[in-house]
Amino acid sequence: MKYHCLKNMEKHKEHKSYQCSECLKCFSAKNNLVKHVRVHTGDKPYQCSECLKCFTEKSSLVTHMRVHTGDKPYQCSECLKCFSQKSSRVTHMRVHTGDKPYECSVCLKCFAEKSSLVTHVRVHTGDKPYQCSECLKCFSVKHSLVTHMRVHTGDKPYQCSECLKCFSVKHSLVTHMRVHTGDKPYQCSECLKCFSVKHSLATHMRVHTGDKPYECSECLKCFTEKSSLVTHMRVHTGDKPYQCSECLKCFRQKGRLVTHMRVHTGDKPYQCSECMKCFSQKGNLVTHMRLHTGDKPYQCSECMKCFSQKGNLVTHMRVHTGDKPYQCSECMKCFSQKGNLVIHMKVHAGDKIC
Repeated sequence: MKYHCLKNMEKHKEHKSYQCSECLKCFSAKNNLVKHVRVHTGDKPYQCSECLKCFTEKSSLVTHMRVHTGDKPYQCSECLKCFSQKSSRVTHMRVHTGDKPYECSVCLKCFAEKSSLVTHVRVHTGDKPYQCSECLKCFSVKHSLVTHMRVHTGDKPYQCSECLKCFSVKHSLVTHMRVHTGDKPYQCSECLKCFSVKHSLATHMRVHTGDKPYECSECLKCFTEKSSLVTHMRVHTGDKPYQCSECLKCFRQKGRLVTHMRVHTGDKPYQCSECMKCFSQKGNLVTHMRLHTGDKPYQCSECMKCFSQKGNLVTHMRVHTGDKPYQCSECMKCFSQKGNLVIHMKVHAGDKIC
């Protein structure tokens, strides 16, 4: 038996009579040696007539041409999806079979494609082989580098067919399209409220869980959103980055600047459906509507008296607490309401005239 095996091995060696002069690798057919030599010479004799890209093998050119022709001759027998390459169909079939032959030796996670495993392993090694030539930032996946480069080039290849707005990332376009379709695929399991963006659902869930992961390092106040913390920090830093171009007044929040600009433009976008009166701020419209509805949502915990505005309740509570925060600078007399102080100050103004 051993004798026959050795004889067969000798026959295989005899059949590989064509040897590469560079690396001494042997081949059974001269044609295979010719193809192999191109690895060393860099020769690519097969050129695409469409984009002029070159290939070392004719079969590679044939496969490449399907990019231009759109030909997809390999069809999945399960879902009838078609592919331009046979290997792509083989990989796709694992979606149906659940086969994941490539296992990570560190965490034992399995993958359907070898390339996915190679990329995953970088999570453990920390390897980031793709570097940006502009800012030298590194990435573990080539696609991430391609996307990142658009920061420098300004390229936005994904355009909305409705409003023609452009995006640098396809995912951003998909999310944006929900503005036009009204699609909200992410639903809260608690109150069934729906959201167009997954991140918005995650933030919303904190309303139910009470989670506030963003803490101010100055006063330890916590927030559900990072943006709220960033805005809050300006209370401590005094930063007011939003400036009015008309009067140069500055604001901590962009929304406050937008509202303020209506002082100059006279814009009043919020209209009462009952009396058609217009307001520059939504909050003022909400308060105004209570004149029509009779709603008084703010109740005094002492005497149960109700008010339509929170400010009125705060002022009223001083009747019970005896608090008088407004003091006359002339005679030091105190008042519970600012209006009463203003009226009182006229007494001193009259004395000065006399």
